[in-house]
Amino acid sequence: QSLVKDVISGFFIIFEDQFSVGDYVQIGDALGTVMEIGLRTSKLAAYGGEVHIIPNGNISQVVNYSIHNGLAIMDIRIDYHTDIKKAEQLIETFITNLSDDYEELVEKPTLIGVQDLTATEIVFRVTAETLPAYQWAFGRRFRKDLKLFLDQNGIEIPYPKMAYQKVEGAK
Repeated sequence: QSLVKDVISGFFIIFEDQFSVGDYVQIGDALGTVMEIGLRTSKLAAYGGEVHIIPNGNISQVVNYSIHNGLAIMDIRIDYHTDIKKAEQLIETFITNLSDDYEELVEKPTLIGVQDLTATEIVFRVTAETLPAYQWAFGRRFRKDLKLFLDQNGIEIPYPKMAYQKVEGAK
Protein backbone atom coordinates (compact mmCIF):
# COMPACT_ATOMS: atom_id res chain seq x y z
CA GLN A 1 0.00 0.00 0.00
CA SER A 2 2.84 2.44 0.82
CA LEU A 3 4.55 1.44 -2.45
CA VAL A 4 1.42 2.42 -4.39
CA LYS A 5 1.18 5.70 -2.43
CA ASP A 6 4.87 6.47 -3.19
CA VAL A 7 4.45 5.75 -6.92
CA ILE A 8 1.25 7.80 -7.24
CA SER A 9 2.86 10.68 -5.31
CA GLY A 10 5.98 10.46 -7.50
CA PHE A 11 3.81 10.64 -10.61
CA PHE A 12 2.09 13.80 -9.31
CA ILE A 13 5.41 15.42 -8.34
CA ILE A 14 6.66 14.93 -11.88
CA PHE A 15 3.34 15.71 -13.61
CA GLU A 16 2.67 18.90 -11.59
CA ASP A 17 6.32 20.00 -11.83
CA GLN A 18 6.46 20.76 -8.08
CA PHE A 19 10.25 20.58 -8.25
CA SER A 20 12.89 19.47 -10.72
CA VAL A 21 16.38 18.06 -10.60
CA GLY A 22 18.74 20.89 -9.69
CA ASP A 23 16.14 22.89 -7.73
CA TYR A 24 16.97 24.02 -4.19
CA VAL A 25 14.08 22.85 -1.99
CA GLN A 26 12.95 22.13 1.53
CA ILE A 27 10.91 19.00 2.14
CA GLY A 28 10.04 18.58 5.80
CA ASP A 29 13.31 19.03 7.71
CA ALA A 30 15.44 18.23 4.63
CA LEU A 31 16.96 21.19 2.80
CA GLY A 32 19.07 20.75 -0.31
CA THR A 33 19.42 20.42 -4.06
CA VAL A 34 17.25 17.84 -5.81
CA MET A 35 19.52 15.11 -7.16
CA GLU A 36 16.91 12.70 -8.40
CA ILE A 37 13.14 12.29 -8.64
CA GLY A 38 12.07 8.69 -8.92
CA LEU A 39 8.65 7.10 -8.90
CA ARG A 40 9.20 5.86 -5.33
CA THR A 41 11.69 8.30 -3.77
CA SER A 42 13.26 11.70 -4.24
CA LYS A 43 16.86 12.47 -3.27
CA LEU A 44 18.19 15.77 -1.95
CA ALA A 45 21.87 16.67 -1.54
CA ALA A 46 22.31 18.82 1.56
CA TYR A 47 24.93 21.55 1.95
CA GLY A 48 27.10 19.39 4.21
CA GLY A 49 27.16 16.49 1.72
CA GLU A 50 24.34 14.46 3.27
CA VAL A 51 21.85 12.82 0.94
CA HIS A 52 18.22 12.75 2.06
CA ILE A 53 16.19 9.93 0.50
CA ILE A 54 12.52 10.73 0.96
CA PRO A 55 9.66 8.39 0.03
CA ASN A 56 7.41 10.36 -2.31
CA GLY A 57 4.35 9.31 -0.31
CA ASN A 58 5.79 11.19 2.71
CA ILE A 59 6.15 14.48 0.84
CA SER A 60 3.30 16.67 1.99
CA GLN A 61 4.77 20.16 1.69
CA VAL A 62 7.56 21.50 -0.51
CA VAL A 63 9.25 24.90 -0.41
CA ASN A 64 10.95 25.47 -3.76
CA TYR A 65 13.54 28.27 -3.64
CA SER A 66 14.42 27.93 -7.32
CA ILE A 67 11.18 29.02 -8.98
CA HIS A 68 11.22 32.77 -8.34
CA ASN A 69 13.92 35.33 -7.62
CA GLY A 70 15.10 35.48 -4.03
CA LEU A 71 14.92 38.40 -1.62
CA ALA A 72 17.96 39.01 0.54
CA ILE A 73 16.96 40.72 3.78
CA MET A 74 19.93 42.12 5.68
CA ASP A 75 19.74 43.83 9.04
CA ILE A 76 22.73 46.11 9.56
CA ARG A 77 23.47 46.86 13.21
CA ILE A 78 25.16 50.17 14.02
CA ASP A 79 26.48 51.40 17.37
CA TYR A 80 23.83 53.44 19.19
CA HIS A 81 26.16 56.42 19.59
CA THR A 82 26.70 56.72 15.83
CA ASP A 83 25.35 59.70 13.91
CA ILE A 84 22.28 58.06 12.34
CA LYS A 85 22.19 60.39 9.32
CA LYS A 86 25.86 59.77 8.55
CA ALA A 87 25.38 55.99 8.81
CA GLU A 88 22.35 56.15 6.52
CA GLN A 89 24.24 58.24 3.94
CA LEU A 90 27.20 55.86 4.01
CA ILE A 91 24.99 52.80 3.48
CA GLU A 92 23.28 54.59 0.56
CA THR A 93 26.71 55.50 -0.89
CA PHE A 94 27.86 51.88 -0.58
CA ILE A 95 24.72 50.63 -2.34
CA THR A 96 25.00 53.24 -5.11
CA ASN A 97 28.63 52.31 -5.81
CA LEU A 98 28.10 48.56 -5.61
CA SER A 99 30.34 46.85 -8.13
CA ASP A 100 29.06 44.86 -11.08
CA ASP A 101 30.75 41.67 -9.89
CA TYR A 102 27.69 40.87 -7.75
CA GLU A 103 26.37 38.75 -10.63
CA GLU A 104 23.59 37.23 -8.50
CA LEU A 105 21.84 40.61 -8.17
CA VAL A 106 18.70 41.26 -10.20
CA GLU A 107 18.28 44.82 -8.89
CA LYS A 108 20.44 47.09 -6.75
CA PRO A 109 19.72 46.79 -3.01
CA THR A 110 17.32 49.17 -1.32
CA LEU A 111 17.87 50.76 2.08
CA ILE A 112 14.45 50.34 3.66
CA GLY A 113 15.40 52.45 6.70
CA VAL A 114 15.64 52.06 10.44
CA GLN A 115 14.14 48.68 11.29
CA ASP A 116 14.62 48.87 15.06
CA LEU A 117 16.07 50.90 17.90
CA THR A 118 17.22 48.83 20.83
CA ALA A 119 19.00 49.79 24.02
CA THR A 120 22.37 49.08 22.39
CA GLU A 121 22.01 49.45 18.62
CA ILE A 122 20.35 51.01 15.59
CA VAL A 123 19.21 48.42 13.07
CA PHE A 124 18.96 49.39 9.39
CA ARG A 125 17.26 47.04 6.94
CA VAL A 126 18.50 46.54 3.38
CA THR A 127 16.77 44.30 0.84
CA ALA A 128 17.94 43.07 -2.56
CA GLU A 129 16.38 40.94 -5.27
CA THR A 130 18.68 38.12 -6.36
CA LEU A 131 18.63 35.21 -8.74
CA PRO A 132 16.71 32.23 -7.32
CA ALA A 133 18.37 30.71 -4.21
CA TYR A 134 21.24 33.26 -4.18
CA GLN A 135 19.82 35.51 -1.47
CA TRP A 136 21.89 33.91 1.31
CA ALA A 137 25.20 33.97 -0.56
CA PHE A 138 24.62 37.56 -1.63
CA GLY A 139 23.69 38.56 1.93
CA ARG A 140 26.91 37.11 3.37
CA ARG A 141 29.09 38.86 0.82
CA PHE A 142 27.19 42.16 1.07
CA ARG A 143 27.48 42.21 4.89
CA LYS A 144 31.22 41.56 4.73
CA ASP A 145 31.87 44.24 2.11
CA LEU A 146 29.62 46.75 3.88
CA LYS A 147 31.38 46.09 7.21
CA LEU A 148 34.76 46.80 5.61
CA PHE A 149 33.35 49.98 4.04
CA LEU A 150 31.85 51.17 7.33
CA ASP A 151 35.16 50.44 9.13
CA GLN A 152 36.98 52.62 6.59
CA ASN A 153 34.51 55.40 7.33
CA GLY A 154 34.67 55.24 11.12
CA ILE A 155 31.29 53.59 11.74
CA GLU A 156 31.30 50.92 14.45
CA ILE A 157 29.01 47.97 14.79
CA PRO A 158 27.74 47.33 18.34
CA TYR A 159 29.57 44.98 20.62
CA PRO A 160 29.37 44.36 24.36
CA LYS A 161 31.33 46.91 26.35
CA MET A 162 32.16 46.96 30.04
CA ALA A 163 31.62 50.22 31.87
CA TYR A 164 33.65 50.71 35.04
CA GLN A 165 32.75 53.18 37.69
CA LYS A 166 35.27 54.18 40.28
CA VAL A 167 33.81 53.95 43.77
CA GLU A 168 35.02 56.49 46.31
CA GLY A 169 37.27 54.97 48.92
CA ALA A 170 38.02 51.90 46.82
CA LYS A 171 41.62 50.98 46.17
